[in-house]
Amino acid sequence: MFSSAQLQTFALWSGYLTLFCAALAVLGWLLKWGFRFRLVGATGFMGVLTGGLFALSLGLYNRPNIPDAVRFVRIYDTGANYAVISVPPQISESQLTATLKQAAADLYSPGRLSSQGERRMTIRVRTVLHPQPGISQLLYLGQIKRSLADRADEQMEIELFRDQLAQLPKPTA
Repeated sequence: MFSSAQLQTFALWSGYLTLFCAALAVLGWLLKWGFRFRLVGATGFMGVLTGGLFALSLGLYNRPNIPDAVRFVRIYDTGANYAVISVPPQISESQLTATLKQAAADLYSPGRLSSQGERRMTIRVRTVLHPQPGISQLLYLGQIKRSLADRADEQMEIELFRDQLAQLPKPTA
């Protein structure tokens, strides 16, 4: 399987070949060559091929696996700058931090835009407790704020809500 960088190189060279075919097609039209329609078809095919290679180079990003992160479920996502994930109530503080970092990596997309003009995405994490049968209690355990523009954001702000974490059931040995 080709890497994303290799596919970008293929797309670049395919783009050069597409431009060459387009120039040849224009020359064919100006000189009224008999096979000018075939040149137009070849140029169109090369354009589609170049677009496909470029799209593949964007889509093959391998997301990192953060150690100690637990599985989460995306509950709410605006598609812009706000998302909420859910985790099981049996989570430790270190697992929560790792899960927030994993969610920040997984939910990042260069196509996310902020509707309020913010340049940061906020991901909040919650869990559901059942103190009594038939009663559910939502607990927001923390949040992470990351850049909408930079995939490798080193300035992520992680905030854990320690008062809410204290309400979680203690793991049994």
